Amino acid sequence: MEQVTIYGRSSCGFCIMAKQLCERLQLPYTWVDMVERGISKADLAAQIGKPVYTVPQIFVGSRHIGGYDDFSAFVRENLSEAAR
Repeated sequence: MEQVTIYGRSSCGFCIMAKQLCERLQLPYTWVDMVERGISKADLAAQIGKPVYTVPQIFVGSRHIGGYDDFSAFVRENLSEAAR
């Protein structure tokens, strides 16, 4: 799988779960702490092209996947396809 980029906050439970999922499955990922970097949801919305209401916001390569639930489903689908 391509590089995963997780935009989130260290106080966010779903952000932590996204990082743990990557670590458990040994997926290459980059963590971007939005608070440390001064990135707002509006900044991400401008990059994605649609409103952002929650974190994490997760990308695989340059493709925006969405939040934790979307990412978890994406991983399940893509790992099961790879196993075929």
